[in-house]
Amino acid sequence: MSLYILSKERLPQFVKALQGKFRVVGPVETETGYAFDDITDPAQLQMDYTTTILPPKKYFLPQREVLFSYHNEKENGGPQRLEMRPVYQDVQPTVIFGVHTCDMSGIMLYDKVFSEGFRDEHYMERREQIYIIGIECLHPCDEASFCKDMGTLTAPPIYDLHMTDAGDHYFVDTGTEKGERLLLDNAYVKMAEKEDIQRLGQVLSSKWPRFRMRLKMSRDQTPSLLTLGYQAKLWQQLGERCLACASCTNVCPTCFCFDVRDENDITMQGGERVRVWDSCQLYEFALVAGEHNFRESKASRVRHRLMRKGKYIKQVHGLSGCTGCGRCERACLVNITIPGTLNALHEEMQLEPGI
Repeated sequence: MSLYILSKERLPQFVKALQGKFRVVGPVETETGYAFDDITDPAQLQMDYTTTILPPKKYFLPQREVLFSYHNEKENGGPQRLEMRPVYQDVQPTVIFGVHTCDMSGIMLYDKVFSEGFRDEHYMERREQIYIIGIECLHPCDEASFCKDMGTLTAPPIYDLHMTDAGDHYFVDTGTEKGERLLLDNAYVKMAEKEDIQRLGQVLSSKWPRFRMRLKMSRDQTPSLLTLGYQAKLWQQLGERCLACASCTNVCPTCFCFDVRDENDITMQGGERVRVWDSCQLYEFALVAGEHNFRESKASRVRHRLMRKGKYIKQVHGLSGCTGCGRCERACLVNITIPGTLNALHEEMQLEPGI
């Protein structure tokens, strides 16, 4: 695709132009931190932000979503029959500004999970209506970040537009044809020249020393580490600390576990089947018929989350189940962290360097 120059002075005009045609979403500052929310005034948009409390996944996977409706119908005195109809929410075309590279990695995982095998039409219908405008991370969000360890410090190829702060202007990389049309139809930009491309290279290369590595092993070694440490004593120790509050999974950009419920109307003649967010860290998640719970202990649930983040998702989908955003670390009330857990497991297993 192409590289363009957008003056920072013209960013509000770009946002205003989009507001006439799209729902515009981006990071805004709240009393408790930054959050993705609707932009009603371009001045609300915070492109130079640290991180948001929640990732933008709520625009891709709503916390509550109706999948289909059902109703008992009776025709001409005959027997009743159950009529079911899929329900697709009306999704306004949406532009999401300021998506960090780690969150784009989470969206890339969703795209793969919900498009392969049993294709999720509800997700795909919504996904086609969303434009992603990323922002290059030039500084760590805070001490909890470990995106460099997880390989999410660069933008994956799912964005429509990707912006890099260069002082008084943004470099804007177009990732898709629809993204390029979005830019050219709504903003005054100029094509980047050779010296601009060289300047972008300098900006991108200079950022790497600012990010530290927190893991004692590479991300490619974590599946083997987790396999070897499946019976480690560490899990029991973490289980004794864990509150099973599910804060970690609620803020995670790659968690997509859900529960499905039937909500009947008062006549009991119909209702809706809905999908809602759920968490593998809750006791009820693994509770099945006969009051059997195949992950009854908190230790087993903590282990399952780490196995899923570091091994299972990688095996099935070829992508990391953790983006290194650090949200779970900020949310955890008892300071259970993914880097701390993996490093402690590495130490307990007494692995030689390179294993």
